[in-house]
Amino acid sequence: MDIVSGSVERTRSVGSALGKLAEAGDVILLVGPLGAGKTCLTQGVARGLGVIESVVSPTFVLLREYRGRLPLFHLDFYRLDSVDEISSLGLEDYLFGDGVCVVEWAEKGLAALPREHLLIEIERAEASRRRLRLRPSGARYEEMISQLGTEKGVGK
Repeated sequence: MDIVSGSVERTRSVGSALGKLAEAGDVILLVGPLGAGKTCLTQGVARGLGVIESVVSPTFVLLREYRGRLPLFHLDFYRLDSVDEISSLGLEDYLFGDGVCVVEWAEKGLAALPREHLLIEIERAEASRRRLRLRPSGARYEEMISQLGTEKGVGK
């Protein structure tokens, strides 16, 4: 599924719809260049999960945890150099835990991440427009995308 976003709020709305559909154990992987909107999308996921606190990038701390309807584990691999480094962090409790895990710069550690996930590639289309390419891997995420397509205001 491809979604075009022309604003920060639209990107957050897509994230919010994903957060409302999220279930314990879900893993959302975000890929895109610096400034593409990965944290913005995560802020929307947090909103959909009912997180009240401000969501900021975990670039310098690797992981931030937020409380909502389900815990949100927000990871950022930007400063990591290798799959081995990522594998050695012991992230299993987050990736296979009771919350929703959103990973920014996921392309740096795909080999160390769960096989089943929702991959979202964010591209700058032009100026403030973004293209969100949602790539489900596994039945759970196929269902999530199917449900997302019926969400009011999300569209394709």
